[in-house]
Amino acid sequence: MTRQELAEQIFKKGSFLCVGLDTDIEKLPACVKSEKDPVFEFNKRIIDATLPYAVAYKPNLAFYEAMGPAGWESLQKTMEYLPKDVFTIADAKRGDIGNTSGLYARAFFRYFNFDSVTVAPYMGSDSVKPFLAFENKWVILLALTSNAGAFDFQTQELHNGKTLYQQVMETSTQWGTAENLMFVLGATKTEYLAAIRKEYPDYFFLVPGVGAQGGDLAAVAQAALNKQGGLLVNSSRNILYAGNGDDFDQKAAKEAAKLALEMKELLTLYSA
Repeated sequence: MTRQELAEQIFKKGSFLCVGLDTDIEKLPACVKSEKDPVFEFNKRIIDATLPYAVAYKPNLAFYEAMGPAGWESLQKTMEYLPKDVFTIADAKRGDIGNTSGLYARAFFRYFNFDSVTVAPYMGSDSVKPFLAFENKWVILLALTSNAGAFDFQTQELHNGKTLYQQVMETSTQWGTAENLMFVLGATKTEYLAAIRKEYPDYFFLVPGVGAQGGDLAAVAQAALNKQGGLLVNSSRNILYAGNGDDFDQKAAKEAAKLALEMKELLTLYSA
């Protein structure tokens, strides 16, 4: 999916919601546990319920890898079920070099046909560039994340006066462009977002951490929305596990609708 196509979807739906498919088999409601593939059945019902409100879906690979071959099968079926006009993110956080990065890219972009993959930049350009070689595919680079441990390294000052995350973002824009490179910026780091948006006015940001992790949607939107939307805000647990009965999908839809309504108002305020 191109940047323009993603922007069109955001304004068509009036939403910049990304639903994180962090599907934990131990948390599935009883009504799907008897299914042949309970993870896929759960995902399918979540997708059907939230599709009017979401422009992106983000399976976290750990939840599927932990189940071995059955998990990979559930992931493949989920990817085949997702409509082509939503943006898909492999939340894999890969970060290796050379052939290995190229093979990871082939797995996610060719085999599973994801639009994007999250990548850890610690090993430098040769861990990122192989992912950028695929047309109309995206690298979503970890920059300033929402977890507490982010302060261990990401905000540390370097000898040139910049923080590590600032250096990562500056250097990585020499490898990719706003057409194929996004940044992960945590919703719990809103005090940084406005300055980052000023420095990178055209780039898309993937922002996790709204909801269960305590991020504030309105503050994120005010700081980071741009004229193309420029923002995907992820919500996982708050939507997936809004209910645990037979109507879990209806409860998920209600939570997604609430977020989307707020997003529509924020788009009107801050994307003009």
